[in-house]
Amino acid sequence: MKKAGIIRCQQTEDICPGTTDFKFAQLGKGAFAETGPVEIAAFVSCGGCPGKRAVIRAEEMVSRGVEVIALASCIKNGNPLCFPCPHADAMKAAIVKKVGDKVKILDYTH
Repeated sequence: MKKAGIIRCQQTEDICPGTTDFKFAQLGKGAFAETGPVEIAAFVSCGGCPGKRAVIRAEEMVSRGVEVIALASCIKNGNPLCFPCPHADAMKAAIVKKVGDKVKILDYTH
């Protein structure tokens, strides 16, 4: 089973415990259908707008054995705030540039 890390929006931390992210990862559903079930080895926030800390956090996850990094649905889809991150594409591009050749990057979780 692959190890995965999830990066989520810092603004959702106080309202979302991430249970659906964990459930979909465990079952290999949603974006994890590409990888099959994964073990969540890291669950961090982007560090706050504009998400610059996500890159160094992704790099640290990789150094600790993470093989898949998913941007949580709160970033790309705006769940549960109904407001997608305006920095999502730039954040993902920076993560891909830094670690994309070492791990699979998923755009969402559920």
